[in-house]
Amino acid sequence: MKAVLITIGDEILSGNTVDTNSNFIAAELKKIGIPVVQILTVSDEIESIKRNLKSAFEMADLVITTGGLGPTKDDKTKTAFKEFFNDEIILDPETYDHLRRLFEKRNRAHLLELNKPQAEVLSKAFIFQNENGSAPCQMIQENGKITICMPGVPFEVKPLIKHKIIPFLAEKWSLNYIVTHTISVVGIPESVLSEQIESWELALPKDISLSYLPVGNRIKLRLTAQGKNQKELELRIEEEVQKLNPLIGNHVISWNGDDIQEILKEILDEKKLTVSTAESCTGGELSKLLTSISGSSTYFLGGIIAYDYHKKIEILGVSEKTIQEKTVVSEEVAQEMSLGAQKLFKTNISLSTTGVAGPNSDEFSNEIGIAFYSIRVNDFEKTTRLHLPHFERNDFVNFVSQRVLQDLVEILIRAPY
Repeated sequence: MKAVLITIGDEILSGNTVDTNSNFIAAELKKIGIPVVQILTVSDEIESIKRNLKSAFEMADLVITTGGLGPTKDDKTKTAFKEFFNDEIILDPETYDHLRRLFEKRNRAHLLELNKPQAEVLSKAFIFQNENGSAPCQMIQENGKITICMPGVPFEVKPLIKHKIIPFLAEKWSLNYIVTHTISVVGIPESVLSEQIESWELALPKDISLSYLPVGNRIKLRLTAQGKNQKELELRIEEEVQKLNPLIGNHVISWNGDDIQEILKEILDEKKLTVSTAESCTGGELSKLLTSISGSSTYFLGGIIAYDYHKKIEILGVSEKTIQEKTVVSEEVAQEMSLGAQKLFKTNISLSTTGVAGPNSDEFSNEIGIAFYSIRVNDFEKTTRLHLPHFERNDFVNFVSQRVLQDLVEILIRAPY
């Protein structure tokens, strides 16, 4: 069983909207053993949708589309599906009743008739009602293959996939389990890492695959195995992981971790340490990463985004003299910011960032792409300078934030805190 995902919408192709649905759906399908072999993005044109449906069914048995559904009578996605499956569109009483209850619940009953086309579906379709929106999810089974046509709003897609589509697919087919295991490696170039583990990689069983996934200057080694027995797969992967320890053990910061904030959470919980932030060039991204994990309130006490240098002085106690002599983007200011946050929030750990994300320079004419960050763990302090002139603004912010957390993990692993 293989799947193809199709995202429908000119707003995706124009770059105005980011397709987060495909990433989510692919991850959920993977959990029940359905690999995604292709992700397509197509325009809101009937012929384009039909052409890509045909192409998708040549590659897979399951096609899931998102987007393109709307309340208007000229819904091109619905029309494309009608023509592709040689079907007709009918008013579904159950869907119309669901729509009525939804609009009454939202105090929008006066808009029901305007949205009535949402209850018009393909006659061949099985309907998964959308509890969070007006466009239903339609499924057509034909010639042993399945098409699922979904709305495009992410907060509607996620519950439909998790609570309705995935349980249906898992029950319909006896599927292989897919087990993954991620090892996070630092302090070694990918080419050198590949050479060091080459003999181990070549000796991997044929049903266990290895992927190299660079994230900043961290490399994630991801082992993947498929089979009918989940426990057996986990044991076999663990056996292979153990063989890596003598080869690269001194470069591993996590033997079973994916996102850096998840790895950090385990360490902070274990060591019972607290953390605070003082951010400038990262604009809150550090705090966002730290609080993206459930349970982070046990160790993250708070943060300050002191974007204006006067606020660095007023709130964090940074010396105005230091700023005038060294400029706001400097090792000294980063250090004073982290010290100020540590004192303000009374935390074991404090993290600070200051830099120029671009595309314009700051009032001190500092070079674009320069960043300093300071990490304090009790009385220990480490400041690092980065030079990232080739990075776009968002990439700069993300890289610096990831790098700060990664360095903190390395410090906590290698020091007796």
